[in-house]
Amino acid sequence: MIRFLHISKVFQQGSRVINALSDVNFHVPAGQIYGVIGTSGAGKSTLIRCANMLERPTSGQVLIDGQDLTKLSDWQLMKNRRQIGMIFQHFNLLSSRNVFDNIALPLELNNLPKDKIKKRVSELLALVGLIDKQYTYPINLSGGQKQRVAIARALANNPKNLLCDEATSALDPATTRSILKLLKDINRRLGLTILLITHEMDVVKCICDQVAIIDAGKLVEQNSVSEIFSHPQTPLAQQFIQSTLHLDIPDDYTQRIQMQPTADSVLLLKLAFTGQSVNAPLISQAVRKFDIDISILSSQIDYAGGVKFGVMLAEIHGLEQNRSAAIAFLQHHHVKIEVLGYV
Repeated sequence: MIRFLHISKVFQQGSRVINALSDVNFHVPAGQIYGVIGTSGAGKSTLIRCANMLERPTSGQVLIDGQDLTKLSDWQLMKNRRQIGMIFQHFNLLSSRNVFDNIALPLELNNLPKDKIKKRVSELLALVGLIDKQYTYPINLSGGQKQRVAIARALANNPKNLLCDEATSALDPATTRSILKLLKDINRRLGLTILLITHEMDVVKCICDQVAIIDAGKLVEQNSVSEIFSHPQTPLAQQFIQSTLHLDIPDDYTQRIQMQPTADSVLLLKLAFTGQSVNAPLISQAVRKFDIDISILSSQIDYAGGVKFGVMLAEIHGLEQNRSAAIAFLQHHHVKIEVLGYV
């Protein structure tokens, strides 16, 4: 279990004071995968570095399995860190060591006997699917293979907690999916608690049980992934959710779109559905109730935490007052609507 209590971090750059984190509070239940998402510069990496005291918070407490790390001496902290593995965006492997020796390094530093090191490294190579790469050097590995080595090394001391700082940001989509699948498998098989930092909602959607959204050093929203996707409370949460759905306006529409209506123009909308609004027959109800026609140009539905959410690109035909009433009706039923213009 990882718990942050009133964590604040202030950096001083000359006369400039930077509040990187401001009174952050949340906890990661044991055995869960917890995502922290935010835009660049939001304070995500500072937060995860506070989790193992690579960065000491200016104030507040960091509790790992009930132990307050902020009160530990350097020696106690070094010992406690054995229960906290960490992986990074750029892998941080030693180029002079092969895969086996990179994974073995933490065990060597703990003066483990060679036979036990060999046994443990062999177990980890099997876990991450790199048995055939144990004598390969990092320069000859793909990005995904390097991250698998980093994961194995982070697990060498049998930690209870794993910190992932943008662990998939340097990987292509297919490799990202394979690494997330591996992390999920490790979480289930080992009961590992995982705190995952990312700027991609697709990562949260794929792997996390709960998520916290951070903005300008402050925690603005936190909940289960299913609740965040079905009932986002903040514009930033809605923005992240919509970033997982990729729906582009057709080129011929882009060339014709204008912001002011003409006598025969048609209203072009983007509609976002979450929670109950996904399953309700709201489009057909609006058509009948307000005497309008809705032409669906494209749509997409996805799942996160067992919850459906979707987005639709559509034209609305009809009298202006009827279109306005239909939009109000849809918004009343929790459909987020963006007016793209007239075509």
